[in-house]
Amino acid sequence: MPELAHFFGVIIRMYVEPGTPHHQPHFHVYYQNYAAIYGIDPIEYISGDLPQRQKRLVEAWAELHHQELLENWARLQSGQLPHKIAPLK
Repeated sequence: MPELAHFFGVIIRMYVEPGTPHHQPHFHVYYQNYAAIYGIDPIEYISGDLPQRQKRLVEAWAELHHQELLENWARLQSGQLPHKIAPLK
């Protein structure tokens, strides 16, 4: 699963399972033993579990990089690899 960004111990990844259509653009978040899924358009928590602080960090990062997330989703849907996205600093 391609890694898009890594900041403050949070890892952001996005992938497509071959042959399985994903209708809602989304990305996966990993932090320690936690994992969550966020929708991209709009930026929203879908499922999983993250500490509150990491939820806020991820949501702030995603809002800043909304367009890049959408572009990476389109790249993956067309069979291309996504581009890295700048981490939250």
